[in-house]
Amino acid sequence: MSSSDDVRLETTDREIILSRDYDAPRELVWRAWTEPEQLARWWGPQGFRTTTHAHTFAAGGAWRYTMHGPDGHDYENQLTYREIDEPKRLVYEIGGVVDVEPVHFKTVVTFDELPGKRTRVTMKSLFPSAKALKHVVEKYGAIEGGKQHLTRLSEFLPTLSASKTSSATTASGAASANGPSSSAANPFSITRVFRAPRELVVKAWTERDQLAKWFGPKGSQVIDAKLDLRVGGTFHYGLKSSDGSVMWGRWKFEELALPGRMVFVSSFSDPKGGLARAPFFDGKWPLETHSVVTFSEHAGIGKGTVVKLEWVPLRATAEELALFASMHDSMRGGWGGTFDQLDEHLQATAAARR
Repeated sequence: MSSSDDVRLETTDREIILSRDYDAPRELVWRAWTEPEQLARWWGPQGFRTTTHAHTFAAGGAWRYTMHGPDGHDYENQLTYREIDEPKRLVYEIGGVVDVEPVHFKTVVTFDELPGKRTRVTMKSLFPSAKALKHVVEKYGAIEGGKQHLTRLSEFLPTLSASKTSSATTASGAASANGPSSSAANPFSITRVFRAPRELVVKAWTERDQLAKWFGPKGSQVIDAKLDLRVGGTFHYGLKSSDGSVMWGRWKFEELALPGRMVFVSSFSDPKGGLARAPFFDGKWPLETHSVVTFSEHAGIGKGTVVKLEWVPLRATAEELALFASMHDSMRGGWGGTFDQLDEHLQATAAARR
């Protein structure tokens, strides 16, 4: 599972060096980093979108773009290419233009081949002074932003590889091999940026009274909750839906590396806390699922917290895996509504503190 923890970091008084290994061939990683249609799909920290205004990929050419942050701020940027050695090395400068963000630094990106058609990307950013580096770290969260930047690339590369394979398959007239069984191996994943400090967000996930105020699908209400926050402990809860029906669920904690992440096995339950099958899909839903929730400080002027949930079935049958895979879009909508409620709760909590 992808994580900012997989990024290696070194710093000096003027330099930030970040590197990460990718399960993709160098040519594919190079494409992701140099083609404007690909750059717009992953560039920047979690929660950012990118709009390209102009792109000339040549020494002396420039990429003019706007990064739209979840903090409501638009970051105008210009990246000027200084050296291009395909597919091994890129050198570019960011900033130095009057109407863009007041930052200026040079970056050298190297793409090294690893055994097994893997690639190591190393990104070295050199700043004009120690003061300039400190400014981007303190104001923009540059180090955490860089980690998230490389993590987003790891999440994007499989989609680029799949789209390339799909196009080739279509062109040859061969049948697609991507059925429910193959796609089920990939976990369900959803990411949201909350405009609240990480401390506040983590408390919302780890305090019983706070969980009871936001957890569950939209329109449902937590009617009972017991929380034993320790490895081996559980969160046992009852949810009453808008039609009056009640269902029970349980988390069993496997790892609590807070404030960074929490890992638990989730399942439906009975009122006493025992395992139970889902009250829908004729008992074909996986009995247990494995959940990893990570909390990362967000980059950008507005700060905030990135919450990422990854969810995969445990010890599931082929039929259960296929059902889980087919429900990804529905789960994205359900968790999206739950995250909406968390966002409302966090804003209300922040307002009460002021």
